[in-house]
Amino acid sequence: MKQIRFAVIGAGFWARFQLSAWREAGGAACVAICNRTRSRAEELAHSFNIPAVYTDPDQMLAREQVDCVDIISAVEAHEEHVRLAAGRGIPVICQKPMAPSLEAARRMVALCRKARVPFFIHENWRWQAPVRALKKALDGGAIGAPFRGAVTMITGFPVFTNQPFLREIDQFILADLGSHLLDASRFLFGEAESLSCLVSRVHPDIKGEDVATVMMKSSRGVTVVVSMAYAENALEEDRFPETFILVEGSKGSVRLAADFTIRLTTMEGTTVQRFPPPSYGWVEPRYALVQASMVPCITDLARAVRGEAAAETTAEDNLKTMELVFASYESALSGKTVFLTPGSP
Repeated sequence: MKQIRFAVIGAGFWARFQLSAWREAGGAACVAICNRTRSRAEELAHSFNIPAVYTDPDQMLAREQVDCVDIISAVEAHEEHVRLAAGRGIPVICQKPMAPSLEAARRMVALCRKARVPFFIHENWRWQAPVRALKKALDGGAIGAPFRGAVTMITGFPVFTNQPFLREIDQFILADLGSHLLDASRFLFGEAESLSCLVSRVHPDIKGEDVATVMMKSSRGVTVVVSMAYAENALEEDRFPETFILVEGSKGSVRLAADFTIRLTTMEGTTVQRFPPPSYGWVEPRYALVQASMVPCITDLARAVRGEAAAETTAEDNLKTMELVFASYESALSGKTVFLTPGSP
């Protein structure tokens, strides 16, 4: 297996866990890290034995010989960092959400396409062990043809404690969490033909929305309701960061319930099986489900960087998720249903 030499741009909250996931996946070495605040990059360099530290990403990419760059910077910097890498012919892995606007996301994809530079998005939600198990159950046909789905991630978890910058984002939960949940919905149910969305802001001291509900009709005939909230309120059952999913089909139903449990019900009865995430010593306990899913996501992306297989979460594919995110904002603002072309843009 070819050893990947990669560089990282960004040393924020998620960088430590992403570097840990690279180490867990194996077959790769981070040779350089860049961050505007040098001390933060130096801290991670010391922890992960990264030999080179930079504050200028262009300088880093000019000096270092790398097989790809992993962009873990703020979303508003993604386009510039992708442009720098593509200009040097370096394959790009970019953190979600891809861009702060659909127009910017389209520019980034077009730029890499024109430069013939592989462009991938680090979208790990669909790689969670229970979500993969649910997908397998649906593909197995035990519940027949799905006709309705509910995807729910509602929590009172104080998300702003670890990531205070989220308070200042004009577009919050749909861009941050919605990009995950809408991508998972595409993974499970296919592309959306139409959607409508309602949003709320419960926290009085944040700029963006912290509650959103999206209803979609997929090209497969499935009605999907995606509910998300970071209201930081008291809930009887709060399993942050677990996503609860119910799918109704013509022959039964399947539910991803609390504690990573898949409950499959048909006329023959109900079977119950747990699919907990793998255990790693480097994860934060409350984020374990999400952080553990970074390992199979990066493993998949690393195969693509090596040219061994196609990646699931290419930027071309993620552009469809970005279309859903910004169509949701359009619907919430206009109060109207937005109609999409399946498989676009």
